[in-house]
Amino acid sequence: MQNDNGKYIIIIGVFISIIGVIWYFFGDKLHWIGHLPGDIQVKRDGFSFYFPITTMIIFSIIINVILRVFRG
Repeated sequence: MQNDNGKYIIIIGVFISIIGVIWYFFGDKLHWIGHLPGDIQVKRDGFSFYFPITTMIIFSIIINVILRVFRG
């Protein structure tokens, strides 16, 4: 059981590293992330609130599909 936990931690680490490399090399082309229609953004004097709900839903769906593919 503990071997499985270690394997999952390594897989998550590799996945985060891949995301970091993509973000580093293609960050200027990914400026739309977080600015999709449906993301809530409120700016007022001395106050700003940002809630990227559409972006989070899309990322959640993508991660869910990836996990379902790898689990079989």
